[in-house]
Amino acid sequence: MPLCFISIGSNINREHNISSALEVLQRKFGSLTYSSVYESDPVGFSGAAFFNLVISLYSDHDPLHIALLLKSIETDHDRVWTKDKFSSRTLDLDLLLYDQQIISTETLTIPHNDILNYAFVLEPLAEIAPDQHHPVKDVCFQKLWQEFNKSTTTQQKIAYLPGIKPLAK
Repeated sequence: MPLCFISIGSNINREHNISSALEVLQRKFGSLTYSSVYESDPVGFSGAAFFNLVISLYSDHDPLHIALLLKSIETDHDRVWTKDKFSSRTLDLDLLLYDQQIISTETLTIPHNDILNYAFVLEPLAEIAPDQHHPVKDVCFQKLWQEFNKSTTTQQKIAYLPGIKPLAK
């Protein structure tokens, strides 16, 4: 079964929305592995800080089906899409990876571009899949994180968040 990675973020009622999304994802897919939760400042706009994490799961659903399911979960959590790319949100779910597949269509890009662009995606991904390789770059995520320009990032790992347990080491 394909191994999938999904990023999760929220800066509106963030503890509740992330916990709720994890419950829904576990019901839909079964066992989840997840990173620690990271708190980061918003990128591209002023607003409340985000909680972000990355989960992995196995699924035999095709990638488009998973992406549509993620959008449905966002909608169920009162996500509002605006014309602005950067804005506050109740829940943001993105399919980052689907095994080692490379997909580029009008509706889906895998690997997701955010992996290489944002610390709040790359750091938790490197935490739970350090030795896995980026399908295009063919470099492991741990090395990508080590080489990432961290000078513009302001995020910290959260030790404990009710309902969200960090990955057991």
